[in-house]
Amino acid sequence: MEIKVLGPLVAETGGTSIVPSAGKPRQILALLSVNANQVLPVPTLMEEIWGDGMPRSALTTLQTYILQLRRLIGAALGPDGPRTARDVLATRHGGYLLDVRPGSVDVHAYDRLVADGRNAADRGDDEAAAALYREALATWRGPALVDVRLGPLLEIELVRLEESRLGVLEQRIDADLRLGRHMQLLAELTSLTARHPLHEGLHAQCMVALYRSGRQWQALDVYQNLRRGLADELGLDPSVRLRQLHRAVLAGDPALDFASDGRRSALDLFAA
Repeated sequence: MEIKVLGPLVAETGGTSIVPSAGKPRQILALLSVNANQVLPVPTLMEEIWGDGMPRSALTTLQTYILQLRRLIGAALGPDGPRTARDVLATRHGGYLLDVRPGSVDVHAYDRLVADGRNAADRGDDEAAAALYREALATWRGPALVDVRLGPLLEIELVRLEESRLGVLEQRIDADLRLGRHMQLLAELTSLTARHPLHEGLHAQCMVALYRSGRQWQALDVYQNLRRGLADELGLDPSVRLRQLHRAVLAGDPALDFASDGRRSALDLFAA
């Protein structure tokens, strides 16, 4: 079975889709997939579907949705397969479990690649870290769970995933900066700062990449755009670290030069 949630929901076995068209069974499949190989208690599933507005028939209706999913799984497995639908979508004491082989859910593969990338970065192997982060980001096919109705639990998972995606992107860019790829990053960072106009980390990376590419004035302009955006939208000033970076760009501080940054990220170059 192959399951993808980092984009539109895809779940298939033997080339046959098991994704239901109805919204609530689709929602249950998504939650079971994100938590594949873990038992999800019945109350947890009901909370995802109905939140605080749980009907009296909630348990019976949930069982109907599980039956619909099993029918789809059974049809995809066929009558002569080694596993049955009940083996795949198993009943456990007080809940249900989607039993799939490790690595068959894209979000789990993504998390593993991210962990491997961080381990490589911790070892000082920026080449491997950048490659692993890039591979992790390539598992995304668009916004996660974009075609699934979200209840409270999937909402939390979506926030986690989107925050992780942006954080991994920053870590990959930091690794690339340490590898001297500042000029190759300029177009990407220009686009990212436009899409995330209040994100200090991306602006710091853009400033460093521009400075190292001989575009000091553009690096200063990136800072001013962020400063105005923070003031207009939030009534805030840039952080101390970003102000320190700005002063370093103004002064042409040698600490900004490539091969002088050590293991620090762009935003931490001048942190105490």
